Amino acid sequence: MEEKNQLNIELSAEVAKGSYSNLSIITHSVNEFILDFIEMLPGMPKAQVTNRIIITPENAKRLLNALGDNMAKYEGKFGEIKLHNETDIPPIPMGINPSNNKS
Repeated sequence: MEEKNQLNIELSAEVAKGSYSNLSIITHSVNEFILDFIEMLPGMPKAQVTNRIIITPENAKRLLNALGDNMAKYEGKFGEIKLHNETDIPPIPMGINPSNNKS
């Protein structure tokens, strides 16, 4: 019998809770893509980066393909996702100031 390579993935209870994000910013260098997931709350002067994921360009492309595939499946089942008019979206902050972390 041929053994198949299997990846055993653990999901801790803390990570399984997830975190909310209603804004993301993507930046890149020659070696990596940086995905910052941000929580912006109405009436709050600051937005908080809740997660930062750093991946290789190859894995960024795999993520792009996987998101495209999943988006097509989602829209096939639930209908097209409508994007809000760009004028309804608050301006995206162009600078992230990590020195303001007061955790």
